[in-house]
Amino acid sequence: MSRWYDDGRLHFGLGIEDTFVPQERPGERAIDEYALTDHDELVESDLALAASVGAEFLRWGIPWYRVNPEPGRFDWQWLDRAIDAFEASGVRPVIDLLHYGTPLWLDEQFAHPDYPARVAEYAHAVAARYAGRVSDYTPVNEPMIHALFSGEYAYWPPYRSGAAGLVELTGALARGFVLTQRAVADALGDRAVFVHVDATLRYAGDVDAPEHRETAARLTRQAFLVEDLVTGGVGPAHPLAGLLAEHGLGDDGLAWFAENAVQPDVMGVNYYPRHSTELFEAGVHHGGGFADPRPTLDDGTAGLVASLSTYAERYGAPVMLTETCVTGSVAERCAWLDDSVAALRRAKEDGLPLVGYTWWPLFDMYEWTYRHSDRPRADHLLTMGLFDLVENPDGPLIRRRNPVADRFAALAAEAAAAPAPAPTTED
Repeated sequence: MSRWYDDGRLHFGLGIEDTFVPQERPGERAIDEYALTDHDELVESDLALAASVGAEFLRWGIPWYRVNPEPGRFDWQWLDRAIDAFEASGVRPVIDLLHYGTPLWLDEQFAHPDYPARVAEYAHAVAARYAGRVSDYTPVNEPMIHALFSGEYAYWPPYRSGAAGLVELTGALARGFVLTQRAVADALGDRAVFVHVDATLRYAGDVDAPEHRETAARLTRQAFLVEDLVTGGVGPAHPLAGLLAEHGLGDDGLAWFAENAVQPDVMGVNYYPRHSTELFEAGVHHGGGFADPRPTLDDGTAGLVASLSTYAERYGAPVMLTETCVTGSVAERCAWLDDSVAALRRAKEDGLPLVGYTWWPLFDMYEWTYRHSDRPRADHLLTMGLFDLVENPDGPLIRRRNPVADRFAALAAEAAAAPAPAPTTED
């Protein structure tokens, strides 16, 4: 069946940062990017902004904790309003069902034994309610980042750490991912489009130094672990099967994933040139994670094309750049926009099955360090968007258009006006 992205064009879209971690504890406050950016108040005008710069689609997430405030109960009022706004704008929603964070009533969050069933229940309820209006879903945004932050680094709930925590939450998130996709498919049938999305995690530098070789090899394999699990690609011979079995995900668990495998219609890749490639240095110990971060290497467009090519080959699906930007001046953002689009156009001409380009985000966002701070939101502003966020003492944050928006609009219009490539024929 033909999909909206099957016409051979490069489709341009945007995202709105949608991280939700509503749990609090001493020294950590809830983070809800929709509340921080006033998107919850300005959803209609924000979607109109996306349309105004020519975005064909918008990656946008649902705050599960708001929509499902009690077990088995759903509050659709605000989400109905948002879906109405999508229809009014003409921008296609690509819905993140889980962009971090679980409802407050789900004790132990991803580690709760009912998590996979609960997230699938929520996904089915959403898909059924908006059947005929929304067809494109991302079951879990960046599941390996979920697993790392919540399962290895003890940075987010449920604050597991080490290899045991990583395997526990990798397994739980992957099982929830599978059940979520199956629930949406049950509601929508063959109308459903699944855009799997994960973060680029690359490693460079002295990766073969004796003190780094084993860690670098494990991290490189681990970057794909959730997607490998959900697509049925982890068997007893997988390089990480021993690590999984050691911490409770053995042959029976792997067999369940193989029997219930789900596939992406589009494989989404998030790539940030200044952050996606971590650098090992000979003779220097860096544990990784937030407590002991490794330095990063700006691998530019070479890293971008290599990442997309790797995912396309590994999963046999068309790929989409689902997040990219640089945090910096308007000039720096425009330069990366131009360079990255040019590089992907060349890669597409050379045969990369690329269907979409996503600048993230539409407007500025607030850094996740806000959660671990008592400072005002303005101290955590990240200049990333096509629209600046400007403090307003008299009401919600003002969206101020900047030249990145003009450049994005020009590129999107150029892509929309280009004739669709002629279909290829096989001899």
